[in-house]
Amino acid sequence: MSEGPAVVALGGGHGLSVVLRAARQYAGTITGIVSVADDGGSSGRLRRDFGVPAPGDLRRCLVALAGSDTVWRDAFEHRFGGGELGGHALGNLVIVGLTETLGDFTAALGEAGRLLDAVGRVFPATTDPVVLKADVEGEAVEGQVAVQNSAGRKRRVELVPSDAAAPDEEPPAIRCSAWRHGESGVP
Repeated sequence: MSEGPAVVALGGGHGLSVVLRAARQYAGTITGIVSVADDGGSSGRLRRDFGVPAPGDLRRCLVALAGSDTVWRDAFEHRFGGGELGGHALGNLVIVGLTETLGDFTAALGEAGRLLDAVGRVFPATTDPVVLKADVEGEAVEGQVAVQNSAGRKRRVELVPSDAAAPDEEPPAIRCSAWRHGESGVP
């Protein structure tokens, strides 16, 4: 890693992993704060079955920061083709398994990062179960997939609950009272 600036990136989906992969080229330290509202596919199933935050976007970000010489980078992205595991990414299952073993979702992400020899850290935006809601032309739409796929103008988008707590472990790159006190927003 270079002696470049500390980079903190917030987001979700495929976009944040692309940003983190690019930041590797110039950053001294990298921290990703990742949305956990995804309720589709493997992440949605694991949220429902195990009561964990959505691991998929976090997995993508960890893989973006993975060391170049690790077989785990490709293994984390492997998707099972059939049976009860059909559609699950191995990395999602590893994160959930580590969560159950360690008893802490954020600690599980740290351990997954060590397994991947990641060059930065990845944190969930919240460890609370959250739902994305939107007003789409006067109709209430609930769930990230439903909001994403809804036709029409989105007039308002919100996270429920609006006061979801930040993880207990404060990302070292963020030093603000809002994070430490679990408040929403950044001063």
